[in-house]
Amino acid sequence: MKRDKASSVLLIWGFPADLLLVFVGIAAVAIATLYPFNFSVPDNFSLGAIFERFDNTSFFNDQVNNILLFMPLGFGVASILLRKNVSPLIQILAVIATGACLSFTVEFLQSFLPSRDPTPADIFNNTLGSFVGLLSFYILDTRQFRSTLDYIQNSRISNSRAGIVGFLTGYIILAFFVGISWENNISLNQWNTNFPLVIGNERTGDRPWQGSVSQIAIADKAFSDSEIEKVFSNPNYLASTNDAILAKYEFDGKDSYRDITGKQPDLLWQGQVSNGSSSNQKGISVDSSRWLKTEEPVKLINQRISETSEFTIITTVASANLLQKGPARIISVSGDPMHRNFTIGQDNTNLSLRLRTPITGQNGSDINLSVPNVFSDTSPRRIIISYAKGKIQVNVDKPENVYLFNLLELYPNNLKVFAYAITFIPLGLYLTVLIIMVKRKAFNLILLICGAVLPSLIIESILIHASDKSFSLVNLMLGVFFTACTALMFKARTLILSN
Repeated sequence: MKRDKASSVLLIWGFPADLLLVFVGIAAVAIATLYPFNFSVPDNFSLGAIFERFDNTSFFNDQVNNILLFMPLGFGVASILLRKNVSPLIQILAVIATGACLSFTVEFLQSFLPSRDPTPADIFNNTLGSFVGLLSFYILDTRQFRSTLDYIQNSRISNSRAGIVGFLTGYIILAFFVGISWENNISLNQWNTNFPLVIGNERTGDRPWQGSVSQIAIADKAFSDSEIEKVFSNPNYLASTNDAILAKYEFDGKDSYRDITGKQPDLLWQGQVSNGSSSNQKGISVDSSRWLKTEEPVKLINQRISETSEFTIITTVASANLLQKGPARIISVSGDPMHRNFTIGQDNTNLSLRLRTPITGQNGSDINLSVPNVFSDTSPRRIIISYAKGKIQVNVDKPENVYLFNLLELYPNNLKVFAYAITFIPLGLYLTVLIIMVKRKAFNLILLICGAVLPSLIIESILIHASDKSFSLVNLMLGVFFTACTALMFKARTLILSN
């Protein structure tokens, strides 16, 4: 390896390193997004049919991966354009256009891959990743960093008190918008409307459960504690809440598989269908050979719950085998073992829950939700599950047997650290610019302390209000850490280059 004296760029095997980085970045994108390259043209091929597949949603892990994946591309393109003396504005536009075009090409090609699902949000995240790569280059490249520093220090805004106040106001407003955007992490608006309701298995038939189900009711709101108490004490209470009830199936041997509300499609037997008895006064029995699935997707359930981001599920079930794992699917609105809106399952003696949100993923398994010893014996269990504002409440057999989960408090630590990093490092960069603009050194320390604490305090307050979660000093300090460290690091580099 050597350095080209004319261009001051590192050469690897005679090729500019930034050009190689672009090629490697494109190859990495192709492998990560298109492998195993099993392309096939669908029978109903048309541009309309292709773009109909662009109805998938992106989750937190996907968003992070998509941003990281396109950063080398943005970094390399920015370096090449700087060597060609291209103006900063053209550099930014070129990097954004390159990332967007490559991402759109990849998503379009995924339409011809049975193993892939094109997602519109990925185009935005990939493009953002390219832009982040450009920013990373600007920060690491000394010449570009000094040029940017000079521009900030000599700009009209930095020499105007009103401009600095406006920039500070923008910083506070940005913190509020970031906090509000975090509320989306506990929303149900990414539910897939094309999933059916399945009882005793997955749609694909490979996650069977052995047991009986005697009732299922689904509502598009979270029942209050008083309503839950009435459900347990009054068998006819649900009849008075018909407006909220989206589906109600009573498996009593009479018209067993039809939704009483008339809003949802019938449940039909799957597997080895026979003329034998399939129901009794205690409900229907399901196992690996026989289970139920609605003949069509339960679109109304998926749409209404997606709109309200609340639901209540009421059911009575009894396990016939206390050693079932998987979890074995008792009730599920899902497309296959890896894609679902929600699932109630059994994992040994525990009740297992999976719920599709941006932070739990499209399989609902990124956060473990388990209620212990619900299936300690084969007796019927009356279960009520409600969800609202990131909180899941599970009542078993009586109101006082209650289990509570808050998704934001159960965020895995590794994901939490990364989420806070990508949230607060940009705020730290903004704070750095603000500190550089304020030329009075006496105010810099005050601005650094207040600027590091305020966004973290704002975002934590918004999350407490949005999800009723408890105050977390760890979360607060994590935000302060990333904001302050980012600002200090770049402020130190600014001082070094200024001397």
